[in-house]
Amino acid sequence: MARSYNLADLLEILAEAGPERPALVAGAERRTYAQLDERASRVGRHLAAAGVRAGEHVAILAYNRAEWVEAMIGAFKIRAVPIPVNYRYVAGELHHVLSDSDSVALIGERSLLEKVEEIRGDLPELRHVVVLEDGSSADIPDAVRYEDALAAAGSGGTFPERSSDDRYIMYTGGTTGYPKGVEWRCEDIFFGALGGGNVLGDPITSPEAIAANAEQPAMAVLDCAPVMHGAGQWVAFMGLFSGAKVVLYTDHAFDAGRALTLLAEEQANVLMLVGDVMARPVAKALATGAYDTSSLMAIASGGAPLTEGAKQALRCQLPNIMFLDNYGASETGACGPSVDAKEGTARFMMKPGITVLDDDLKVVAPGQIGRLARSGNIPLGYYNDPAKTASTFFTDADGTRWSIPGDFASLEEDGTITLLGRGSLMINTGGEKVYPEEVEVALKDHPDVYDAVVVGLPDERFGQRVAAVVAPRPGATVTLDELTEHCRGRLAGYKLPRELKVVGEVQRTAVGKSDYKWARSVFA
Repeated sequence: MARSYNLADLLEILAEAGPERPALVAGAERRTYAQLDERASRVGRHLAAAGVRAGEHVAILAYNRAEWVEAMIGAFKIRAVPIPVNYRYVAGELHHVLSDSDSVALIGERSLLEKVEEIRGDLPELRHVVVLEDGSSADIPDAVRYEDALAAAGSGGTFPERSSDDRYIMYTGGTTGYPKGVEWRCEDIFFGALGGGNVLGDPITSPEAIAANAEQPAMAVLDCAPVMHGAGQWVAFMGLFSGAKVVLYTDHAFDAGRALTLLAEEQANVLMLVGDVMARPVAKALATGAYDTSSLMAIASGGAPLTEGAKQALRCQLPNIMFLDNYGASETGACGPSVDAKEGTARFMMKPGITVLDDDLKVVAPGQIGRLARSGNIPLGYYNDPAKTASTFFTDADGTRWSIPGDFASLEEDGTITLLGRGSLMINTGGEKVYPEEVEVALKDHPDVYDAVVVGLPDERFGQRVAAVVAPRPGATVTLDELTEHCRGRLAGYKLPRELKVVGEVQRTAVGKSDYKWARSVFA
């Protein structure tokens, strides 16, 4: 059977070439490449027996754990499409992603599935639920236990021939608030975001060539980012596809000491963090001198920028460390490593095919500002959203197709690209993306709020924090506690405002839009 760039095919090739190599560590669970592949096959057979067909969508709702990766590969085994779901979402957000994605099956932790039960009646497409045990006693009717499902699935049978065109979907925040599903071909995500089979060198030229990675010296990657997010998931699969042992950080809250203990236990060579929110506590813990970091060669960061201050704090403790700080977005994949930046901006040495374009899709002159754009291995568009697809993906006069997600940037004389920020005002708080409009809508729903505007303020630990300027209704008073309590049932915790300024009137632009520049000046 011909092999494709479907992620299950690639893992099978590695499992055949190096079956006993360590592949995955998550808490007490350990898997070799052969064990990971065998359990993923059982997931695939179970889903097929439950009626999941090629091209249908299978949602995964869980914290970092071995089964997360098994479930994802298991869906690819039968040419289904895994849909990662943010475990921080509340019922309204869960309903949006599960219905927008047309998910027919859901594999999730018992405690998290309890939130889905509230909206299950509004999800007619969702016909099969598999439960991962997490100590919760929540009752999830008509669901099958994950381990029971795998035991019953057996180890025989064949899978359909897979294709490099099989789909990969990643949900990302949308400027109108609700997340959008970015839809890729497997081949494009493999080369565009998963390292192409060789993270620091030339990509492989055929699926079969990935087998050589089973001969590489065994590396270990400690992934502290959530695998439900692009950055954490991409690092996990970059590791797996390079023949490395991937160690998932499984505690639900990040603890720098716990992460460094795990690093020493597993002799990790690469430590994956999410920006300053993890890097600063790690630097502080290292300063105690209590941890063995002799195996560590590089610190990777994704999902949020690693500031020069945080890098400096880490360098004080780890003078020879290499930083793998990449720019990436769900719509562009992993684009290139950062280089030392001017104060307050991030500068990247981008891969070929990535540049800065003006409004006419022409490359800007050095020093000019335009929008970051990538061609080549890019997504097909947004699932179920032709309008948003048309506003992000463009074909120029020469027939080159570009992904332009809206990050403003300037091209430097030396070919590097300086990132200036998302035109859509997205707030990045500890690697989680927050879109102001969504928080504004929730705030305005409060009976005492007349108007509101939300901005991101600089925050040493989280990069940015969510802040709100609110005008109460005449005669009413509002407090931060009251407003966060009101929003808590509607928005994930990381989206809640951390700071509040009460004003008589919220200033708007001439066309009646939120004046974000003015709102920031209110906090200045």
